[in-house]
Amino acid sequence: MSARDRLIVGLDIPTIAEAEAMVATLGDSVSFYKIGHQLAFIGGLELARDLAKDGKKVFLDMKLLDIDNTVAKGVEAIAGMGMTMLTLHAYPKAMRAAVEAAKGSNLCLLGVTVLTSMDAADLTEAGYAHSPEELVRIRATQAREAGMGGIVCSAEESSVVRDILGDSGMAIVTPGIRPKGTDAGDQKRVVTPYDALKAGSTHLVVARPIVKAAEPKQAADAILEEMRQALWPANDA
Repeated sequence: MSARDRLIVGLDIPTIAEAEAMVATLGDSVSFYKIGHQLAFIGGLELARDLAKDGKKVFLDMKLLDIDNTVAKGVEAIAGMGMTMLTLHAYPKAMRAAVEAAKGSNLCLLGVTVLTSMDAADLTEAGYAHSPEELVRIRATQAREAGMGGIVCSAEESSVVRDILGDSGMAIVTPGIRPKGTDAGDQKRVVTPYDALKAGSTHLVVARPIVKAAEPKQAADAILEEMRQALWPANDA
């Protein structure tokens, strides 16, 4: 994959019109977009369909978790939309139901291990007895056993997850990416694009450093160049 195939721009933008304008601004620099809750409930699902029809890849970040039948029906519907990736929380029963429902489609199912906005104290407050790394290990193992297409984790855990997934071909998708010198925002476990790829991540999700930049296309191109340096140190790709 090229760096362009690995960069997923998060359209964490308040309106559909602004999201469409951002896609137009980024042009051919970006081929992969994430749509989450912020846009999904104000017309973002139609935008997702439109992007897919225009040849863009779409990561639908819905973080599904429900009873098995509900998860399965949701996955079937999303697969029919032509989406590339879909997230669900990495609970074993939900993952097994989703994998069964996605059979025969090209939809890559991603298990969300531990949100990058959470640290050890947050997990303790939520009632978990494990550290972030321990819980990531458990859920990555369960996702592999369930037949999922990949994992969402912090780049701090990418090398750990890569050891668990081995040569399974599963994707390691990393949010919380912040180029050097940018604000971490509400993310608590952040890593640069270069370090994330070196740690074993296959795809990077970048939102605010691009969509909030004064020159979004220039910001995206700079991140892509940093990614190329990590992937192919002696070559441009």
